[in-house]
Amino acid sequence: MADDRGVRSTAARSSPQSRPSARPVASTRTGSACSRPDQDRSQRQPLYRCSPRPGYGYAQVSPPNEHIQGSTWWTAYQPVSYRFGSKFGDRAAFRSMVGTCHAAGVKVVADSVINHMADASGTGTAGSSFSKYDYPGTYSAADMDDCTSPVTNYADRWNVQHCELVGLPDLDTGEEYVRRTIAGYLNDLLSLGVDGFRIDAAKHIPEADLADIKSRLTDPGAYWKQETIGAAGEAVQPSEYYGTGDVQEFGYAYDLKRVFDNENLAELKNFGTAWGLLPSDKAAVFVTNHDTERGGGTLTYKDGARYTLAHVFMLAWPYGSPDVHSGFEFSDKDAGGPRDGQVNACYTDGWKCQHAWREIAGMVGFRNTAAGAPVTDWWDDGGNRIAFGRGDKAYVVINHEGSALTRTFRTSLPAGDYCDVQSGRGVTVDSAGQFTATLGADTALALHTGARTCGGSAGGGDGDGGTTATGASFHVDATTRWGQNIYVTGDNAALGGWDPARALKLDPAAYPVWKLDVALPAGTAFRYKYVRKDADGLVTWESGADRTAAVGPTGLLALNDTWR
Repeated sequence: MADDRGVRSTAARSSPQSRPSARPVASTRTGSACSRPDQDRSQRQPLYRCSPRPGYGYAQVSPPNEHIQGSTWWTAYQPVSYRFGSKFGDRAAFRSMVGTCHAAGVKVVADSVINHMADASGTGTAGSSFSKYDYPGTYSAADMDDCTSPVTNYADRWNVQHCELVGLPDLDTGEEYVRRTIAGYLNDLLSLGVDGFRIDAAKHIPEADLADIKSRLTDPGAYWKQETIGAAGEAVQPSEYYGTGDVQEFGYAYDLKRVFDNENLAELKNFGTAWGLLPSDKAAVFVTNHDTERGGGTLTYKDGARYTLAHVFMLAWPYGSPDVHSGFEFSDKDAGGPRDGQVNACYTDGWKCQHAWREIAGMVGFRNTAAGAPVTDWWDDGGNRIAFGRGDKAYVVINHEGSALTRTFRTSLPAGDYCDVQSGRGVTVDSAGQFTATLGADTALALHTGARTCGGSAGGGDGDGGTTATGASFHVDATTRWGQNIYVTGDNAALGGWDPARALKLDPAAYPVWKLDVALPAGTAFRYKYVRKDADGLVTWESGADRTAAVGPTGLLALNDTWR
């Protein structure tokens, strides 16, 4: 049907992530898909750091070259020169980040802006003086296309590829000097260890020009992903770029938003080329990215469970090569990263770190395990409840309804015990390949042969032969400042009934892991979230959809979470 290709991690354009040949990619908006800068707030620290999550293949990083100054996210997309010196760090910091990623088995893809230069005048982030059409040491007016007015007609190929995208000076990529200069910059990135490139605004560059530039690389086989937004009736189509590399399939994200917002998940049974999407082996796909999340065309973290479940589906379904966008909170379409891109830690200062959410991160292992296996054992209720397997490797259930789902599911999985990578609780598949489970509203369940145990999530008694205690053992990794404490609350009276004033305080004895055991009857299904309270009583809820869990027939259910 379709293939499984690498998962990348991509982030809000200031802290990126990316993908390997058969694994997901994460991207971020700071300096790397695995970026975690120093915490010294008295002096600006380089933002390039790499602390990758298991299973991600690539980290897609923001453009590392000099650009215009400013706090908005898009300043990184207005180049001033090809010198290293962005808001995220200098050449040494970039090299160090790449080396750290490689040491962790994570490759690096660099976002590359080679269609245009900055529509401004002044001093760049690395100290270069410039003006529109004149970028000393890099380009002059003679290196720009003759059309010096904005693109106005997307049905006209010449207008699209020779005029200025939103007024940005358009490079004449048909010129020898321009091609040689761009190739020189990309080769410099390769010399620092970069493994591939995302070509920004590729649709505005003739494919023949890109092919020529790529042929000049010291590694012509480097990964190459192109931003080519397709639309019916336009003169330039994504299919023209198959010869140079992958293309980003924006229609995939638009379709997922429409289905998860207003239609039925049952319709996704043949999602992919049958929907008019690009061939799977050429498609780079995503739920959202740094750009589309700002315009309302794709799902965002503000969509709660719809956003989370769309990621579960993307990583379970064998189509394209998926990117996981990891970004930050924003209130308007131009907002840049918190503290001008400074990342002190995930889940602080507005950084969302979606790539690390258990519901998403757990699916990276699912996809890697299921690679190459076909879709099997499809089930749906005709509405928003679906389940399907990936041969004898994996099985997923998605309940996108407002009420719980209890059902016996038939799989092709080998008999035995599994860990649901969504909830962290154990599931047993019988000799007939069946298991029975209850899923709360807007939750998922995912099993794969690479996760057979939950790392101590099961069982235990009271040790004296008496009645076995049942309940939930909460463990959450959460950083705090002096005077702050972590609490848990939920929809069960024993958890305070969603009232922060009655939330249960966790024990910080194993800081940064906070712990608490709560007695709950066997079979209790519940929803919960963690909250942080300051000394003055200020309450901060963690982000994302409600967490869900269910107590088994005996013992404590161990919940191992990370604050988000």
